[in-house]
Amino acid sequence: MRGLLTLKDLSCDKIIELIKYAIKLKKGFRISYPDKKIATLFFENSTRTQYSFQCALMNLGIKVIDFDTQLSSIAKGESLYDTVRTFEALGVDGVVIRHSKDRYFDELENIKIPIFNGGDGKANHPTQSLLDLMTIYEEFGKFDGLKCCIVGDISHSRVAHTNIEVMQRLGMDVYISGPEEFNDNSAKWIPFDDAISQMDVIMLLRVQFERHKEKMKMSVEEYHEKYGMTSKRVEKMKENAIIMHPAPINRGVEIADEVAECEKSRIYKQMTNGVYIRMAVISDALDGNL
Repeated sequence: MRGLLTLKDLSCDKIIELIKYAIKLKKGFRISYPDKKIATLFFENSTRTQYSFQCALMNLGIKVIDFDTQLSSIAKGESLYDTVRTFEALGVDGVVIRHSKDRYFDELENIKIPIFNGGDGKANHPTQSLLDLMTIYEEFGKFDGLKCCIVGDISHSRVAHTNIEVMQRLGMDVYISGPEEFNDNSAKWIPFDDAISQMDVIMLLRVQFERHKEKMKMSVEEYHEKYGMTSKRVEKMKENAIIMHPAPINRGVEIADEVAECEKSRIYKQMTNGVYIRMAVISDALDGNL
């Protein structure tokens, strides 16, 4: 398979190359593929990832085929493989897929067109991680030695699992924090209020209520009090430290309303960078480099 399925498939040098290419695109470099068409297949709800990919495709002059799961043959029992194989037979030049199953792409090994992973279960979200890394790189110009704490629903988060692995490879010191029931020991644990004053990057995660088999052991008000990014906590951050969040934001839960767009927040910059990093990934794949 071609395309981008996990960041584990990419070397650190390749990741830096894609980030620099995305920055070049952000500064105005343009490339176009007017004879190409790519289908977006989202089997889970999405705003930022789905429409960021679509904006990226349109910026590259690529025709977008927006797959509607409600009107498809999935309702008749069609498998993921047969759905993707159908689009391949119809002549599309690639597919973007988000699916609730971990590593759904393992059943697509015979597909020859590029596959761009828009998120699989609780396992991988490669382009989200790349846009996070791009945002950090623009801010600090490096990764080595930076300290990042990922806070919240670690065990259910493909963003956390992807970022922890790649950030450590790039030389960052990665910590996790939040309620004990969300601790899966994927990185070093640190009390949240200790992290606030020590980290260069505080990355908050959405509490994924829809993935929980059981409710949290605390109310949303208690969560915000113990683990929410409030104005008082912002005041205790390092001078050049930044706040990140993959979104959607639960305002008043993991982040206070007034903090979401404060001076230290890079949340909306992450969204902007998502378009350019996805342009870079798609362009690189269409050029045969991914």
